[in-house]
Amino acid sequence: MGSTTNTGPAAGGPRRTFAVDVTDPGMGRDGFGAFRRGWDAQVGEAFPLPTFDTGATGEFRVGVHAAKVRDTVIADLHSASIAGRTQGVRDRGDDRVLIHVLRRGAWRFSGPRDDGEITVPAGRFIARHNGPPAQFEVEPHTKATVLILPASVLRPMAGDRPTVGAAVSTEMRVLMAHAGMVAESVNDFTPAGAQAARDALIELVKGVLRQEVDDKEPRLATALAQAAKDVVDGRLDDPDLSPSSLARELNISIRTLHRAFSAAEESVGAYIRRRRLEQARLQLAAPFDRPSVSELAARWHFADSSHFIRAFKRQYGQTPARFARSSTRAQEPSPTRRNPTRGP
Repeated sequence: MGSTTNTGPAAGGPRRTFAVDVTDPGMGRDGFGAFRRGWDAQVGEAFPLPTFDTGATGEFRVGVHAAKVRDTVIADLHSASIAGRTQGVRDRGDDRVLIHVLRRGAWRFSGPRDDGEITVPAGRFIARHNGPPAQFEVEPHTKATVLILPASVLRPMAGDRPTVGAAVSTEMRVLMAHAGMVAESVNDFTPAGAQAARDALIELVKGVLRQEVDDKEPRLATALAQAAKDVVDGRLDDPDLSPSSLARELNISIRTLHRAFSAAEESVGAYIRRRRLEQARLQLAAPFDRPSVSELAARWHFADSSHFIRAFKRQYGQTPARFARSSTRAQEPSPTRRNPTRGP
């Protein structure tokens, strides 16, 4: 059976997140019907789904966790199986631009005459207008982020032909960083905050379609800094990780990178050092195969053990050795207490 989940702010504010899951194999050919009922119950009026035909052999089994931000939706999707044809928009209120960013698997699209097929694999994205009918098929176990956006502000740039590109481009990295932050925090937004988050999302989508980031736009600094942090977190063990190499990977100037971090009151170098110290601390707390201080200093690219010890103490208020001893004591089993009412 399909399931729906509503989540919202504890204080009773507007509900901006929702989930629909129809991945159960027992759904059979009723998958899209169950999905539509769950979707319509939560967001149908604002974001009506197009007509969908699963065809003779197709099925629709998918799970979605999503956030609504004004007239946009940010959805994380995982597919058990999808195949069929959309019939296009039902009225102008359905007019949207869709962006699919593939993290795993693949999504295949073809036009009304089954020509011009486009396969979007993991690590790529497609931006397309939802107007014309489209045949599509999604590989099992595909994971993607799907953005549903108003065509009124994007259609002139999106045009009628799909835009396909790399998900690791600077523009897409910044867009995905912002989308992730918004989806995580959306239920805590004030109305003004939600509007600002939506406006920044639209500006970043425009950057993807233009293939450039407006690195002087102050509203986008937080998203740019988050994109840089995402890269750092994936390269913590890289000895060549530095602000300059990070700026090169993101295709921005080192000045732009430092300006983006300045709003967070933490420099790029400080963020790299803090995240490496966090990893070292986790390894010091391990019950077995605990590295030595010198090994940790080398592994996380500190100049030597003395530099590592000083940095660790500044961040955690104690030396690595003292932290390791306290972790060992915390993991030791408590002595068994004897019951005083019983004999030995």
